[in-house]
Amino acid sequence: MFYERRNLMSRRTVRCKKCENEVEVYQNPIPTVDIIIEVQGRGIVLIRRKNPPYGWAIPGGFVDYGESLEEAALREAREETQIEVTSLKQFHTYSDPGRDPRHHTISTVYIAEASGTPVAGDDALEIGIYDRTNLPPDIVFDHRSILEDYFNSKERVRVKVGKPVKT
Repeated sequence: MFYERRNLMSRRTVRCKKCENEVEVYQNPIPTVDIIIEVQGRGIVLIRRKNPPYGWAIPGGFVDYGESLEEAALREAREETQIEVTSLKQFHTYSDPGRDPRHHTISTVYIAEASGTPVAGDDALEIGIYDRTNLPPDIVFDHRSILEDYFNSKERVRVKVGKPVKT
């Protein structure tokens, strides 16, 4: 399966208009970041998207050329929520080719903390703070699955010094 998919997706040959040589053109996944922002004891921030696909999403976006993933996560958090975040930690990377209906993207998801009140900015039409029990029904991309992974990771019981502790 992997071999078949790889041969179908990644490259094609075009002829250069200036020199007439054949040139291989590669179509690669686009790197993105998403940032789960925990607002002190209130829940996590979601934005209602201003652009298609419409619905609620974890704040995030495309990584700019010359920008690290961490820089992109901090920038997207600032642009879409108008708050500064701290304690940025990488959570997981999601790469299903169908996760975004527009392109094949690979998203590295971060978790960060914030205080204050987020305000919708940039690509955000509206903003809200949610927990596992009150998530909006129209969550786009694969973000519902990402949030399930996040909430499940928060509920895991870890053994610390011989006794279970909720994390």
